[in-house]
Amino acid sequence: VQLQASGGGLVQAGGSLRLSCAASGSIFSSNMMAWYRQAPGKERELVASITRGMIINYSDSVKGRFTISRDDAKNTVYLQMNSLKPEDTAVYYCNADILTTTGWVSPWGQGTLVTVSS
Repeated sequence: VQLQASGGGLVQAGGSLRLSCAASGSIFSSNMMAWYRQAPGKERELVASITRGMIINYSDSVKGRFTISRDDAKNTVYLQMNSLKPEDTAVYYCNADILTTTGWVSPWGQGTLVTVSS
């Protein structure tokens, strides 16, 4: 099972971006899907998560600006990012708990860079 993240780029402060992360492989189901980010010199932090039952959590720093969603038919999780700030600049990673033919796995996407200019 692999996760492929896309949608990063350079945007001005106040702008928007939409990240996507698609899972591929022998997938029966998925539970938690999440976005993390890691800024230069900082530890990786959880940005948002969503369960199959649509329980959603956001970090305080993105509440009201970011929206996480998922499309289980496409095995894809999205992150709509609005009102972006320079401090949102980071590499964004997706992660998911996926049920495969050999059991549960929790792969990471390769990361997509988001740069917000002031």
